[in-house]
Amino acid sequence: MNAHALGILEYSRLLAHVAGHASSAPGAAAVRALAPRTDREWIEAEHARVAALRSLILSELGWPTENIPDLGEALKRLRIPGLTWTAHELLQGATLLRSSRRTREALRDPRRPAITMAYLAAYASQLVDLRAREEAIERAIADDGTVRDDASPTLRRARRELRQAEGELVRLLEREMGKLEPHHQVSDLSVTMRNGRWVMPMRREARGYVGGIVHDSSGTGATIFVEPPAAVEFGNRVRELELEEQREVEKVLRELTEELHPYHEAMLQAWHALVALDALYARARYSLSANCAPLEFCTPADGLRIVNGRHPLLLASGVPVVAFDLTMEREERTLLVSGPNTGGKTVLLKAIGLLCMMAQAGVPAPVGSNSCLPVFDDVFADVGDEQSIEASLSTFSAHLKNLGEILESATPASLVLVDELGSGTDPSEGAALGGAILETLTARGTLTLATTHLGQLKLLATDVPGVVNASLQFDAVQLAPTYRLLKGVPGRSYGLSIARRLQLPEAVIQRAEDKLPQGERDLAVLLADVEAREAVLTDREQQLEREQERTRSRMASVADRELKVREREREAERNARKQARQFLLEARAQLEEAIAAVKSAAQAVPSTASEQGASSLDDAARAARRTIEQEAARQGQEALVVEQRGERDRAKAQRRQAGPVATPAVAAPRPIGEGDNVLVGTLGDKVGRVVSVRGQDARVMVGSLTLTVPLRQLTHSKAAPPPMVKIALSGDIAEVEPVREVDVRGLRIDEVDDQVLQALDAAVRNDLRELRIIHGKGTGALRQRVGEMLKKDTRVTGYRLGAWNEGGAGVTVAELA
Repeated sequence: MNAHALGILEYSRLLAHVAGHASSAPGAAAVRALAPRTDREWIEAEHARVAALRSLILSELGWPTENIPDLGEALKRLRIPGLTWTAHELLQGATLLRSSRRTREALRDPRRPAITMAYLAAYASQLVDLRAREEAIERAIADDGTVRDDASPTLRRARRELRQAEGELVRLLEREMGKLEPHHQVSDLSVTMRNGRWVMPMRREARGYVGGIVHDSSGTGATIFVEPPAAVEFGNRVRELELEEQREVEKVLRELTEELHPYHEAMLQAWHALVALDALYARARYSLSANCAPLEFCTPADGLRIVNGRHPLLLASGVPVVAFDLTMEREERTLLVSGPNTGGKTVLLKAIGLLCMMAQAGVPAPVGSNSCLPVFDDVFADVGDEQSIEASLSTFSAHLKNLGEILESATPASLVLVDELGSGTDPSEGAALGGAILETLTARGTLTLATTHLGQLKLLATDVPGVVNASLQFDAVQLAPTYRLLKGVPGRSYGLSIARRLQLPEAVIQRAEDKLPQGERDLAVLLADVEAREAVLTDREQQLEREQERTRSRMASVADRELKVREREREAERNARKQARQFLLEARAQLEEAIAAVKSAAQAVPSTASEQGASSLDDAARAARRTIEQEAARQGQEALVVEQRGERDRAKAQRRQAGPVATPAVAAPRPIGEGDNVLVGTLGDKVGRVVSVRGQDARVMVGSLTLTVPLRQLTHSKAAPPPMVKIALSGDIAEVEPVREVDVRGLRIDEVDDQVLQALDAAVRNDLRELRIIHGKGTGALRQRVGEMLKKDTRVTGYRLGAWNEGGAGVTVAELA
């Protein structure tokens, strides 16, 4: 990208602000190194990765920020054979390994969304888990960077002997000090070390009495630090032990470095992955602080769309920022912004350029939803006063030099920003030159944003297709900018109005107004009228939006109350039907007890007549069971219909609350056909079966009634219609595929009863001898509830846990009469 333009836009200053959100110095450096790219695929993928990390930050688990040491150069040197890291570098290496391991575990945590983690999977594959090497370093090196005594047996012995030798030497020196004459002693000093040797302080006059080696003296020269002859041999021994300790420390460091050497490439990759993740983390935090919405990207030929855009640097400074909206259609190539000084035109140009460049660098831009930014191949800017005395360039010459480079290098895929076009010279010549430049760039198809004060350039939009006027609104009463962008209308300069406000002599201002060409005065009056009308329309639009919002709020409140009333009605109906079904099942149980009692009495009197009576009794019992079971099934179906009706009402309410928003394409519902079970809207959502379909109508059978209903009044139903005629049968009719097991895993305790009772009903109707109830092992609560139900049901002769090949303790087998 054009470095000159990026400098004008203060791109590096923005990156420094974003880098402040990183958790480590290498991560911040990676953010500061980001540059705008032209690869749209990379840009979109990078923004997706930032969005993924942002969602992890906002998740319940959060994102763990690990310490990332600045080990880039040290890791590159690690590949050199025989190289030894310092203790500090090894300690940082252990920190790197620990951070890599923990981040790797976080990226592979099954509790995190798989879709989100897929965007970061490439980083997870680069991280390493070398816990053994990490722990070895931590055992050998303390947190302050010193090698521990127990790093090796030799080092432990050398340090123990060194401490003993130093203790003996210090005691020897203290005895020698005690032998000095009082006037030779230094009362406020004790045994100390100078130049790596233990010494004792004394007056210079005592030098001839003691002898030995002088290693140092005080600033005044009155005190000298001497190693007496008796201490030299002890000092040499201490020095030997110090060298032995140093050799052993170097050996420990060398061995630890050699253990890391085979993993230098993996560690370097892990370091880069951690730095990249921290750079993503910094941008994700910035997107949260700046309230950045997801971006779409397009080609420069498609124009651009910025919704609720804000200047990033103004936002970072904490000052109130007025957001702007700007849409450039495909056929609009040049936006010419006009208006008074201090109105915010230059800030607008820089904001648009900076938003585009930061987005192309993978940094979220502070814009609203539905924003779409082009991917430019380069950016050019001519903003500000760039005169140079050294280069003999005036302000106008500097502008021409920049404009010449723009005309030479800008392509249809470039972004051009020009501030105060045509200024710095005669207004007529400046307007002519500026108009020619804009016509050239517009004809080339380059997306150009320019500001100007020249009235002739404002007329360019009426003559050149692709040029659009815009202005930043100005409060004509307060004579203060509002910084609100208004597309399609050129702005006024307000020069004479500001002069009048600053109390210049009225006669001077009047003469200036008289000297204005009539055309410019008429244009100023027209623009003032347009601005006034636009202000009125804006006020009315805001009032209308407020009224619509209040209306929507009232409608939502009414709909919510209606939904709650219907929900209470459905709940009452559902409970009533469940109670009716429960009463029927209890009646069935009482019937079974009565039949069993009659059978017992009949068996007590054996005869042919009693056998015939028992057969008739069995037929009557089966017929009674069938009648009760059909009625219970009907009540269950009606309860299901009530539940489906509630779901439809809730879905409608949600659609009303969502309003007319764009929804992703979904598969079209299956058309209603012959034989389908449907809810008939004209009959209060009763369940029926479609007999035939003709055009937009269908013949539907509801009970014993057949009627024609429009297709739009029919909805697919999971429930089957109730039986048409209830007839007491003399025998049971088995189902085509009898259900031999029921699975209640995942249900709550209060949901198990209906499922098990329905399965028992079906098993009895089909004359099954056993029913398998799958409840799983878990805590045992479902198994206990199933056992309580089976114990109370008279149709169950016994029950047991499943055998090893039947599911074991996760299955209960009910034995039926």
